[in-house]
Amino acid sequence: VHQSKLDFFCKLGYGKQDICKVLENLGQEALEDDVLKELIRMGSKPQALETQAQPSPLKLVARGSCSTTPGLMWLGGDERDPSDALRPIVIDGSNVAMSHGNKEVFSCWGIQLAVDWFRERGHTYIKVFVPLWRKEPPRQDSPIADQHILEELEKQSILVYTPSRKVKGKRVVCYDDRYIVKVAYEQDGVIVSNDHYRDLQNENPEWKWFIEQRLLMYSFVSNRFMPPDDPLGRHGPTLSNFLSKKPVLPEKKSQPCPYGKKCTYGNKCKFYHPERLHQAQLSVADELRAKIRIPLALGKEEERCQCSA
Repeated sequence: VHQSKLDFFCKLGYGKQDICKVLENLGQEALEDDVLKELIRMGSKPQALETQAQPSPLKLVARGSCSTTPGLMWLGGDERDPSDALRPIVIDGSNVAMSHGNKEVFSCWGIQLAVDWFRERGHTYIKVFVPLWRKEPPRQDSPIADQHILEELEKQSILVYTPSRKVKGKRVVCYDDRYIVKVAYEQDGVIVSNDHYRDLQNENPEWKWFIEQRLLMYSFVSNRFMPPDDPLGRHGPTLSNFLSKKPVLPEKKSQPCPYGKKCTYGNKCKFYHPERLHQAQLSVADELRAKIRIPLALGKEEERCQCSA
């Protein structure tokens, strides 16, 4: 009897020690209801309820980090890494550096600002293309600032040098823009540059569409990298949707009716009427017909009552 009661209350989730104490106090022949009341009076709780009562500790994740814990899910509802939903980023290093240096100095700090901005958003695939001759010591006709940043980004496998060499004292430079567009096209990513690449658009019709739809322009405001909130214009996608593989569509908000309560279109009105949320939207003609039918119906009932009497 003792073992059967012990097994029964163990299945309910109570601890063996609490069950044994109650059985010793009430006796082995005690009813199950009495044992359960005593367990509740002692304050004993099933283990399932105890685990639900204890809140799970929250984990703080650094901004831009990639967490693979199953409990943290992104807005799309998948258990995948949120960074998988972001497009790869390909940065035109020469364009960004010269823009930050006011077209006078090759400012490597501008490249670092752009890379940090995308890192904070959670992008993991970031590539910067710079010609190889930028590793050479700076000259008067081509000044470079903060050149050590290029070495640091190269160690992080972010910076890629496009090839160049010297033939009979003359520098032969490969076209770095073609590298930028080709890699971004293959990765289905975004090009960060203020250049329009018109020569490459005329060269390949597929690249033409890609450059028109995936070119992200930018500005530097007091050492702050600032891309536009509407990369493709006022009627295009937002910046977050532009940089995401799965854009989030905004909810359709109907425009309120300019006539308000004075509107006579009824249910045929295409605008939003907040005062008609809990009302049947009938046209004016239907409302008049409904009002006429009510007294007619009452008159017919009175006639029937008189006839029956």
